Amino acid sequence: MKIRLADPELQKDSIVDGDGLRAVLWTQGCSHNCKGCHNPQTHAFDEGFMVDVEVIKSQIDQLELQDGLTFSGGDPMFQARACAEIASYAKSKGLNVWCYTGFTFEQLLQLRKTNVAIEEFLRKIDVLVDGKFVLEQKSYDCLYRGSTNQRILDVRKSLDCCKAVCITKYDQTIKEKPQFSRRRVFV
Repeated sequence: MKIRLADPELQKDSIVDGDGLRAVLWTQGCSHNCKGCHNPQTHAFDEGFMVDVEVIKSQIDQLELQDGLTFSGGDPMFQARACAEIASYAKSKGLNVWCYTGFTFEQLLQLRKTNVAIEEFLRKIDVLVDGKFVLEQKSYDCLYRGSTNQRILDVRKSLDCCKAVCITKYDQTIKEKPQFSRRRVFV
């Protein structure tokens, strides 16, 4: 199985794409087109790199000191089947899984009715950062998200009760502007 990525290599050692030291998989393809998106180069569905998921699994095998794997993009939900396979493998290696999506959890509950791969992927995700980036709600004071409308959800609890369950420890704000950015330049 193949996946379309913005970068064929996992980004290692991220501290801004979820809790702990993380590897990030940058998917290619997104139709949300959020105004002010920090990764607009990941929107086109016909650009990027086609990579076999076995290559990504091999990269996961080579990770050291990483607490988890984060799916970002683009929007990983557009490639849910391949992402579910990679997420399952990451979990088998002891990594926790975060995912950023422009869809809300409620939208994903509806989409899973017609796309079983979304259900499979959701079941492999520990933490979901959901919702489109909204430029008018942009904030440097939010942990692990770009705008205040986005939520950080406990996916297992959310699926169990069929409603979004926020992880409240991430509701705190950052006191100073961070000296880093989630922006990644792709070639």
